Amino acid sequence: MGHHHDAEILQDPARRKRASIILWAILAPIGALALILVIALWPQGNYDKFALAGSMDTAGGAVMTTGTVVRSGVEACPSSQGLEDVGGKVLDCEVTYLMPAGGGAQIQLEIPAETLTSRPAREGDVIRYLDLSKAAGNSGTNYVFVDFVRTVPMALLAISYGVVVALVAGWRGVRAILGLVGGIGFMILFMVPALLEGGNPVLIGLTGSTAIMFAALYFAHGLNAKTSTALLGTLFGLGVTAGLALWLTDAAALTGAHDESAMTLSTVAPQVSLTGLLICSILIGGMGVLNDVTITQSATVWELAESSPAASARELFTRGMRIGRDHIASTVYTIAFAYAGAALPVLAIAALSSQGFGTTLSTGEMAEEVIRILIGSIGLVLAIPVTTLIAVLVVKATGTGGAHGRRALSANHSHE
Repeated sequence: MGHHHDAEILQDPARRKRASIILWAILAPIGALALILVIALWPQGNYDKFALAGSMDTAGGAVMTTGTVVRSGVEACPSSQGLEDVGGKVLDCEVTYLMPAGGGAQIQLEIPAETLTSRPAREGDVIRYLDLSKAAGNSGTNYVFVDFVRTVPMALLAISYGVVVALVAGWRGVRAILGLVGGIGFMILFMVPALLEGGNPVLIGLTGSTAIMFAALYFAHGLNAKTSTALLGTLFGLGVTAGLALWLTDAAALTGAHDESAMTLSTVAPQVSLTGLLICSILIGGMGVLNDVTITQSATVWELAESSPAASARELFTRGMRIGRDHIASTVYTIAFAYAGAALPVLAIAALSSQGFGTTLSTGEMAEEVIRILIGSIGLVLAIPVTTLIAVLVVKATGTGGAHGRRALSANHSHE
């Protein structure tokens, strides 16, 4: 009996090594291919000539600058130039006085009514505006409101987020944040410029997402079988998402040209495929959610194996999927409501439309959001059982009951 326990204990390292070899035999070629494609698709910087040109950029002598709100009040509109309305009254509006960031005298700035209705300017606010006082041929207002400057509150929120994550999740949370920053940086340096140069959006999306997941998962969660299992599940989900996105954009005749940003992009960078860009955005959107569920499912199976080292593969899968189904239910809500929240103004317009809610939902802009939600959800749902199955196979292949199982074997052997 003692020799049997010795054999099991000594066999674990060999089984773990064999399982790791199998995992890396699958993942290494995928990672190598992603790296090769990143190098091959790396942008050459040819997109600079497609710089966005608008009235604010092209007005000779126009300067974009900032100023701090000193006070506001109802006065004659600077844009009215002394004109009167039909009743003979001077046109009044809310006028804000700013102290320019570069110093000098206070200036008058007329803020659009739609902005004031939502959030009036307050003393101390920093506002970005266009200074046309020295612009060539300017005969209208000298200063044009552009937007509020939100740098300070956004920076404070980002710092608060980092602190909360670090306090709750510890060093692993810090690594996750660093991985997030690295992933966003990679998107800015590689994916966006490559798309602007007219590269294949689907290939760029898959390559970029794969590279980000390899780096982010291993950096945040460590180079181990549990992380490799989650990565395999994530890559499966990305493949499903890409396939569905390719099919649905064609079957549903989605053009990706239903908002102002897309139309502007098609004008200044006609080499960019808006449909391909939509597919790429679906992949990027699904990437983060897939990462969440696959890591959770992989960790769940490992914990179940630790607590029940004698459980069979079928038992582990059944118990893992019991938790996975709860995760599916909650995450589906998360995806749907996250998109619904972002598209709330569009939903409000749909509710007011005389065409009916169903008809409005099938219009281009709404259809894109609905299909985005459904594709992401299908990829997520299918990734959970696949990840759970892979995790169970790896756990059993390594002989894990985990540390608990090995400690139990050692204890039994010592008593004998």
